[in-house]
Amino acid sequence: MINGVINIYKERGFTSHDVVAKLRGILKQKKIGHTGTLDPDAEGVLPVCLGKGTRLCDMLTDHSKVYEAVLLLGQSTDTQDVSGNVLQEAPVDVSEEEVREAIMSFVGPYDQIPPMYSALKVNGQKLCDLARAGKEVERKARPVEIYEIQIEEIHLPRVRMNVFCSKGTYIRTLCHDIGEKLKCHGCMESLLRTRVGQFLLKDSLTLAQVETYRDENRITEIVMPVDQVFSDCPALKLTKEAAKLGYNGNPFTSTQALTENDQMVEKSSDISLDGGKWFRVYDPEGVFIGVYAYDSKRDQFRPEKMFYEK
Repeated sequence: MINGVINIYKERGFTSHDVVAKLRGILKQKKIGHTGTLDPDAEGVLPVCLGKGTRLCDMLTDHSKVYEAVLLLGQSTDTQDVSGNVLQEAPVDVSEEEVREAIMSFVGPYDQIPPMYSALKVNGQKLCDLARAGKEVERKARPVEIYEIQIEEIHLPRVRMNVFCSKGTYIRTLCHDIGEKLKCHGCMESLLRTRVGQFLLKDSLTLAQVETYRDENRITEIVMPVDQVFSDCPALKLTKEAAKLGYNGNPFTSTQALTENDQMVEKSSDISLDGGKWFRVYDPEGVFIGVYAYDSKRDQFRPEKMFYEK
């Protein structure tokens, strides 16, 4: 079984579920999961987890994301993008400066009402299923955050921009809300996801490219090992006496682990033990066990996510 993450370039027309189904056929492996949906018309980075890597799905879903979007002013649609039915139209009688000011006003914390055409569930039913049945239900606004917006080009009625945002942000809805603020309506014309956490567009591969690597017996070259996903976290190695604690997912103390340079953690100046900080933990032979968080009050490393299998 292949374990790890492949950075897939999701092409237009595929759902995220389609990508997983096709990869299962390409790799002849059932245990595969994606890390957050992209609309069928959207393109770009979709990290796909394989084998033990599927335990990463929820963690990768939480990562911040970067998108390149084209906002089309002058109309609103039921899907909040150009694939939907036009609901309202208005002349775009606004200046470039007014557009810039409206867009930048969304930078920061932002309470966003999810669109009806989304996979979110209300009372056990997907909003998109209700929307297709012609029903609309009340949705609660959810806190998201727009960390940064770079306006790349304004050629009214279109605006091309890069959006760096938190998990759970709907760019379609952001486009809609910008249009409403300008009182001329708006929707999303195109969307390209360029980054999910450490996964970048330039490193992503289409399904056809993955097939080529498979045919050339080079699949391991494109699979990121699970522990590399946490490369920003300091690495620890359990002592031989403490290895069993790691294998069983038990906590351990700073006296039971070594740094990458084989120094005792408690005596090393290379490691800062801050409460809540994450660490990659390996057994004495270098086998990845899991991600642990440090509990400074108890001087304990406690498991956050285990990846070791006996």
